[in-house]
Amino acid sequence: MRRKRHVPEASRSRLQCAAFLAVAVLSLSCERSSDGEFQQGNLRIRFSESVRSVTRGIDGLPDTNDFILEVRNSSGEPVYSGAFGDSPEVMSLPSGSYDVSIRSIEFSSPAFSAPLFGDDRCVVVPAGGEVSVSLECLQLNSGVMLRISPDFLTACPQGVLFLSSDRGRLMYGYSERRAAYFMPGNVSLVLSEAGTDRTLFTRRLEAREMLVVSVQVAEGAGAEESGISVSLDTTRIWSSEDYVIGGSSSAGEEAGEALSVAQAMDMVGAEDVWVTGYVVGGDLSRTSVSFSPPFESPTNLAIAARSSVTSKESCISVELPSGAVRDALNLPSHPELIGRRVCLKGDIVESYFGITGLKKVSEYELK
Repeated sequence: MRRKRHVPEASRSRLQCAAFLAVAVLSLSCERSSDGEFQQGNLRIRFSESVRSVTRGIDGLPDTNDFILEVRNSSGEPVYSGAFGDSPEVMSLPSGSYDVSIRSIEFSSPAFSAPLFGDDRCVVVPAGGEVSVSLECLQLNSGVMLRISPDFLTACPQGVLFLSSDRGRLMYGYSERRAAYFMPGNVSLVLSEAGTDRTLFTRRLEAREMLVVSVQVAEGAGAEESGISVSLDTTRIWSSEDYVIGGSSSAGEEAGEALSVAQAMDMVGAEDVWVTGYVVGGDLSRTSVSFSPPFESPTNLAIAARSSVTSKESCISVELPSGAVRDALNLPSHPELIGRRVCLKGDIVESYFGITGLKKVSEYELK
C-alpha cells in the first residue's frame, strides 16, 4: 500500500496559527471600543460531519462528547478546558486569536489500548462577528502488536519482551493481544534475558501507523543459540486513509454503536436504529423548544450533541410513545433528566415539530 508523507498535525497547526496571528495583529487595533476594551465575538466548535469511527481499528473510542476540549487565548490562558459535551454551544469571547485543541484521551506515555485522536486549530474571533471551527480528528499516535511464536517460548523460557521508546516502555506478555500505543518516533523491540537487554528490532513509526510484528525462532536454531527472527506482517500496516472519526457499518445497530445527533440528521428514513444525545428540553412546538423546567407535555423531548445546546435547529425531536418509555422519560415527571445522556431506539423521520425527529421509540438506555 502506498504510504503518505505529510506535515505533522502539530506543525501544520503552528504554521496556520502564525498566519492567523499576522492578520490578527493588523486588525485588532481597529476592534477596540471607545474605552479601549476589545469587543466580543462568538466562537462555535463542532465535529465535522465527515468524522467517522475507526473502520479498521483495534480498540474502541470514547464517545466524542467525552473528548477533552481546550481553548486558549493568545496569552496561553485557558478559556475552556473540559469535556466537549459540557462545552457551550457558542462561546462569547473577546475578539482575538485562540488555539483550539481536542483530544480523545490524555496520552503522555506508552499504553495498551490507547489510540489517541485529536485536532489542533488556530482561529481569530472577529469583533461583533462569529467564527465556526469544524474539527477533523485523526489518530495522532501509532501502535504495535506482537505475534509471538510458540517456538520463541521454547527457545527463551526466561526471556521477557519489551516495546520501548524515548517516552517509556511496556512489557509485552506472551499472551498479550492488545496493541501498544506510542507517540510517533522510534520504537524498539527489546529482549531482556539473564540481566541483559538485546534490541531485536527498531522501527520509526508515523502517526496513524499500526504495525504487526511476528517474533519467532529462526529455522534451524536450537534453544542454546536463541536464534530469533523478526518479520513484518505488511498486510497490517495501515496508512492514514484507513484511520478517521465517526460511524461504522454497524453504527446504530446496538446501543454501544448508537448514531450521534449529527449522524442521525443525515440518516433520515433509517428504521429501528439507536441514536444517542443529551436531553436538553421538551414542550416542543412548530416554532420553539423549552430548555428549562417546569415542563408540561409528557409526549416529547429534545436531544442534542451537547448538554449546553439551546438552539432548536441543533436538536432532534423525540416522540415518547405511551407505556414504559414515556413513563421513564417524560420531563414533567422527570425534570432531572435535563443534561443526562440517553440512547434511544426508533425510526428517524424528516420532520417532527419542524426538525429531524425520532419516532416509534421502543427502547432506551440512560447513561
